Amino acid sequence: MRLLRLSFRFVFPLVLVLAVIAYGVIPLVDSLELKWFVRDLDMRSELMVNTMEGPLADLLVSDSKDKIVAYFTRILKDERLYALGFCDLDHRLLYETQAYPQDLTCKHTFDLASNSSTVRSFSSGPFHITSAGIESNGRRLGRLLLIHNMSFIQQRSSDTKRYVFYLFAGLTAVISLVTVLVAHFSWKAWVAGVRAIVKGERLLTPLTHEQHAPELRPLAKDLRSLVQALEADRRMRDESQISWTPASLKTILHEQLAGDQVLIVSNRQPYAHNWKDGNIVVQVPASGLVSALEPVMRACSGIWVAHGNGSADREVVDGRDHVRVPPSHPSYEIRRVWLAAEEEAGYYYGFANEGLWPLCHIAHVRPTFRSSDWKHYVAINERFSRAVYEEAMTENPVVLVQDYHLALVPKLIRDKLPSATIIMFWHIPWPNAESFGICPWREEILEGLLGSSILGFHTRVHCNNFIDSIDRLLEARIDRNSSTVSYGGKMTAVNPYPISIEWPLQWLHDQRPVPECRTKLREAYGMPPDRLVGLGVERLDYTKGILERFMAVERLLELQPEWIGRFTFVQIAAPSRSTIEQYHHFTGQVSALAEQINKRFGRDGYEPICLRIQHHEPTQVHECYRGADLCVVSSLHDGMNLVAKEFVGARDDEQGVLILSQFTGAARELTEALVINPYDIDQFAAALHLGLTMPKVEQRARMQSMRGLIQEFNVYRWAGRMLIDAARMRQKERVMKHVRRPSLLN
Repeated sequence: MRLLRLSFRFVFPLVLVLAVIAYGVIPLVDSLELKWFVRDLDMRSELMVNTMEGPLADLLVSDSKDKIVAYFTRILKDERLYALGFCDLDHRLLYETQAYPQDLTCKHTFDLASNSSTVRSFSSGPFHITSAGIESNGRRLGRLLLIHNMSFIQQRSSDTKRYVFYLFAGLTAVISLVTVLVAHFSWKAWVAGVRAIVKGERLLTPLTHEQHAPELRPLAKDLRSLVQALEADRRMRDESQISWTPASLKTILHEQLAGDQVLIVSNRQPYAHNWKDGNIVVQVPASGLVSALEPVMRACSGIWVAHGNGSADREVVDGRDHVRVPPSHPSYEIRRVWLAAEEEAGYYYGFANEGLWPLCHIAHVRPTFRSSDWKHYVAINERFSRAVYEEAMTENPVVLVQDYHLALVPKLIRDKLPSATIIMFWHIPWPNAESFGICPWREEILEGLLGSSILGFHTRVHCNNFIDSIDRLLEARIDRNSSTVSYGGKMTAVNPYPISIEWPLQWLHDQRPVPECRTKLREAYGMPPDRLVGLGVERLDYTKGILERFMAVERLLELQPEWIGRFTFVQIAAPSRSTIEQYHHFTGQVSALAEQINKRFGRDGYEPICLRIQHHEPTQVHECYRGADLCVVSSLHDGMNLVAKEFVGARDDEQGVLILSQFTGAARELTEALVINPYDIDQFAAALHLGLTMPKVEQRARMQSMRGLIQEFNVYRWAGRMLIDAARMRQKERVMKHVRRPSLLN
């Protein structure tokens, strides 16, 4: 009796549900099958019309009825083609085959457009009718009617309904049997457990042995983990719907990384303390990396581990080598790492900037690798990783490691903090596998980077180059579809994250209006108010294309002498790595070329090129951005180049022209700039002339588009995307830990 009751309670509703489903599925399958057959007949008819049109037109012109009928009869060998007919322009049926339906007249098909089809039923059955116009030498002769018998579809439809019925009947029998057996062996416990689960009871609280039947405990735990993951994904809003600001970045941190510690590790610090005239002054180093990350750290309120290279840095730190910044509104801490002069020479100037920098930039400077530099590089990377370990307050912090100076740090942190989520961002290009193979310690660098959970580059090309290097040099499992690398039992996601700038720029808060900036810039360099000014801003580095830029100015004055006395190019060049021979030599080259051009085209009160090799504060630089008529970024090879984005961000008047090298990551985003090949000096000069003569309306249209892109794709989005990916990775790892627990297997 109990088995009968169970059968009635479980099987009858199941059969009823399956019957309803079958009732809905069978007409759907029937309808889909009809559509497939009609589409097949349409394709067949179109093919036949294309084949018949030429021969039939010739026969119609010759007006040979016997030949036309014979031709129709030969075509009817197609087993699905039922009949053929031909209507003249007066809708008279001139030719037809023997089986042509008598109740189908030309007028019945008159409403069909040329080369179209329909399905109609007549006394002799349903037919698929295709009407196709026939022409000869541009003269319309009439319409060809192709008639396919569709009675076979009815037979197939009947067969399909029967097969679907048998399928659902079989499913009903099997599922009913399984349901009855399961219910028979575990009735009360299953009902109570299922009711609790369906109601959502205790899914989000720890489970005890009394809350669910033993058979349901694994299912309940799986569902609990699933509910938690879905809830986290629900809160993890799509980035395209977020207005990216420090506030939204903080929201992501609080919601997705709630309670998780965030640390940044980089060689360069965001604030340096130096002695000047007996006083300690705070300086913001000229660095694209710092300008990108400093706003992020302010939003994260974390700890930034960096090299303390300021002359007064030791005087302002506490006993743990910490100092709170920014000075005006302290919101996070810098943990300073100290380097001896010899260590800095080997680690920073040696291996990082004489080895890795030229290796990764295709700038025709030969990289130099010394074993002594490598030893210092390893030692300092270990020192940075030790500082991170000391600052970590949990076993699984989120650590953002920055740039090529610290390629070994991810693995070193991973060895000490296996549960940490490590995001490594490589700010410079990654070369192709052949070029990277030059490095004597290539395997160690790759293994160091693969300690990362997420490895980021500016562009997909750089990601692909890195994966190609792994493929060639290490035994690793690579999934190019998901862009992941599995090495040493650890998975690393290799993704593009194009870096950007903050929006709005903090340096614009106290800036003068653009007209005043224009006047001040010209007064500072002794130029008349109507002088057109071009601007270059970067470190004095051989990868930035400064020599090519000066040569383009020289070529412009050669080809367009009317610009002599009317155009001046201002080059702001911050001194950089002057202890390295290549940089010292490059500084001499730049100065000599500027002097040569000024001697050739200059005159009293006029210099075509104003070269200023000195540090400029960010407020000064942005004042120059706002006062210039055009900005030139002519890098020979670059990861992103934030100067291009800073110039666009500074121009709230929506004026000015950006001339941008095609070899920058920014050129892939700022397509409204005048994109040039810096090696093509004539093209470069032509771009300068075009920029100087560009109408203000066009300048505004280009600048509006670029500013809109930078506003949306700002530095907070760059950081937010990485942090969201890290949060998803951490959530997935938490769920997988629950799934792997032995209790789920019992």
